[in-house]
Amino acid sequence: MHLIWLRTDLRLHDNTALAAACQRGPVAAVYLITPEQWQAHDDAPCKVDFWLRNLQHLSQALGNLNIPLLIRHAATWDQAPTVLSQLCRELSVESVHVNEEYGIHESRRDSAVAQALEADGVTFHSYLDQLFFQPGSVLTKTGTYFQVFSQFRKVCYSRLHSALPCVVPTPKAQAELGVQRDPVPTAVEGFQAPSETLRALWPAGEDEARRRLDAFADQQISYYKDERDFPAKPGTSQLSAYLAAGVVSPRQCLHAALQTNQGEFESGDIGAITWINELLWREFYKHILVGYPRVSRHRAFRPETEALAWRKAPEDLAAWQQARTGLPIIDAAMRQLLETGWMHNRLRMVVAMFLTKNLLIDWREGERFFMRHLIDGDLAANNGGWQWSSSTGTDSAPYFRIFSPLSQSEKFDGDGVFIKRWLPELAALNKKQVHNPEAAGGLFGVADYPRAIVDLKQSRERALAAFRRLPSRQEMAEHE
Repeated sequence: MHLIWLRTDLRLHDNTALAAACQRGPVAAVYLITPEQWQAHDDAPCKVDFWLRNLQHLSQALGNLNIPLLIRHAATWDQAPTVLSQLCRELSVESVHVNEEYGIHESRRDSAVAQALEADGVTFHSYLDQLFFQPGSVLTKTGTYFQVFSQFRKVCYSRLHSALPCVVPTPKAQAELGVQRDPVPTAVEGFQAPSETLRALWPAGEDEARRRLDAFADQQISYYKDERDFPAKPGTSQLSAYLAAGVVSPRQCLHAALQTNQGEFESGDIGAITWINELLWREFYKHILVGYPRVSRHRAFRPETEALAWRKAPEDLAAWQQARTGLPIIDAAMRQLLETGWMHNRLRMVVAMFLTKNLLIDWREGERFFMRHLIDGDLAANNGGWQWSSSTGTDSAPYFRIFSPLSQSEKFDGDGVFIKRWLPELAALNKKQVHNPEAAGGLFGVADYPRAIVDLKQSRERALAAFRRLPSRQEMAEHE
């Protein structure tokens, strides 16, 4: 018998490891519940709940092919070698198949498991699945990992033109194994169940992921470039949670986008091209995770920025976390996150820049808070986004580019529709007042909305001064 160990690849279709295992003979599947590991990685309760709900759908789909899904428990990944070795002995497993995951802890876990299994005579096979290209295969002319997205994208384009990654065939039903599938738990200790309202926003299962992808590709993708920055519009695909859990694959997304654009990457429908670029940003940040392991260790990508004099300001941090900064676009975005487990991408940049620049609070505080609340939390993308916004990362915004929450608000939520949706206490304000209730001398009678916790102009100057005091990369190299 052969075993597929499922992780962030919770789908039946276009699943590389599953297809490979099924070609070898009879297959069982296993999923490890690892609560202490998830807590150590700041996985959000709504994300863990989403995984479990998707597992229930997947268990049913695998069951229809007579592939039993077994559930095993291990507090942390350190116990994975023992738990999986035991299961392989119980079932007389010959080989274990996995789709590669990236990050320091993931790599260590997989090599420890491979070592333990191979000591027992069980072969361990891992496959490229959640990326288009193997990390280490898209390099600069000097053989290093790219640090600038536009250069990385150029090489990816030329590779995709010559060899488009294929969608993997779906396995056929196998003969019954006589192994009972395990019930999928509906909750995990230490992770509070989210509200039914939140769950309803993110239905589980491959059918739902496919429905979203098809609807986006058919109706919305052409408008993506023009509408994706406006949080009140349904301009995004709403697929990020499904991609993060592996309920849909990047290959399926790429093929759907290409289908609407007659197979073109760089010409034709500008919406489709822009969305394919977003898939490549996701790819880029995962390659960064492998090429520059320090970002997995809570370190800045640009080492010279480790010397930044971040403020210890617990009250300001709490105001940001609790959506009471007194800046409507920031507070509306944070309420969206707290209530839905998701935040519009433009607003992720706006709130991150506000925390790291205007409040001068360490980006790691924001990164951790996002991970603890995002249903689509993904180490590579979340870290990449936070380091971009705080000017500590790869391809980062120059430190002197600091978004003004007010101008972002006026530009991307001109009529205040998004703000009023999440801050109903501001519903009576007109479209000029709603962005900055304090501006015209007083709060227009909005008694329960706080005053701004920071002066935007002064705090901008403070951030610029802090960045100017940093040593240059060259100076740091000379001191080493």
